[in-house]
Amino acid sequence: MCLAISTIPIGIIGGIEGFESSYFLIGLIFLVTFAASIMISYFITRPLEKLTDNIIEISKGKLDVTLAPSEIHEINKLTDSLNRIMASLKLAIHKVGVKKGEIFEDELAFKDSSLQKKDDIFDIISGWTWETDSKGNYTFCSGNVKKFLGYNPDEIVGKSFFDIISSENVEKTKRVFNEALKEKNPIDNLENLVVNKNGDKIYVRTNGMPLLDDSGNLIGYKGIITDISSEKEAENKINELNTKLSDLKNEIAKFSNCNQSEDRSEPLDDEPIKPEEKLKEHQIGYIFLFDENANILACTDSMYEKLGYTKDEMLSLNITDFDALETKQDIKEKLERAKKEGHFSFKTMHKKKDGSTFLVYESFQYLKDKDAFRCIVKED
Repeated sequence: MCLAISTIPIGIIGGIEGFESSYFLIGLIFLVTFAASIMISYFITRPLEKLTDNIIEISKGKLDVTLAPSEIHEINKLTDSLNRIMASLKLAIHKVGVKKGEIFEDELAFKDSSLQKKDDIFDIISGWTWETDSKGNYTFCSGNVKKFLGYNPDEIVGKSFFDIISSENVEKTKRVFNEALKEKNPIDNLENLVVNKNGDKIYVRTNGMPLLDDSGNLIGYKGIITDISSEKEAENKINELNTKLSDLKNEIAKFSNCNQSEDRSEPLDDEPIKPEEKLKEHQIGYIFLFDENANILACTDSMYEKLGYTKDEMLSLNITDFDALETKQDIKEKLERAKKEGHFSFKTMHKKKDGSTFLVYESFQYLKDKDAFRCIVKED
């Protein structure tokens, strides 16, 4: 507007003096106006920039910042307001007895640390956290789900709770989930199989808590799914070992019956003994079972009585502990041969607990169904 008004006298001058003079005046006015705007901008923006810098310092907890006065009345009013705010903060800090850092930077650092610890906890637990809506659709999934399933969280969100569950477990899981949904109950230790991105199945345990709105209406569930594959593997191994132990107990029972039998020439189990290994009653000294490492698994009473050990001591020994001639390598080679041929016989010497020795004839037999070996011993 100022420029527009200034052109009025320029037009009059132009009509009187000519257009050359008017061009000169226009240039001069623009030049003066531009210089004035720069000066005004400097005197206004410079104090504002300084005030902004001071506010940033204050936000970091530096309450000793000196706010410089300005020639501009409005900026001075802002400065006075900030000074009063800082005075109130200083008074509050003095009364409460806290440090400035605890209010500003340290508080932010603590918040960041807390978030990092939360992420660290998610990383070390063998599972991932999740939330669903009332229909079982995922609305949240923690980032470490990728470690177990290969999916990014955004690939899980939107899927149904049942989409990642193996087909043979879907019905069971739906039944448990629907029952919990109906009664607004927690989901406790639900075990099932889930399928990862590669199509592999892993055992998991699911625990969840209902989410309720202010009116008590169920809006979903949240919880954690834990990978229990290693636990299941150990459980299966224990079951397998228990089965083997049961078989070994049956073998021990057979050995006991063998000791009391009047005819020792009968086979000790369903696997036939070679004709040359059918020993008469007066010939058999004792029988024992052992594993592929030559550790004793079971034995007849006559064995530990003959060697002078207690039963517990006998079951803690290795064959090389009482065989006076054979080394571990020798025993290993004989076991490999027995495993290949089904049996292997040889002479050696057994050593009693007191150190005395006696000559024996041993017959190793491989029990394939038990993955163990049986040895029939007679004194030579």
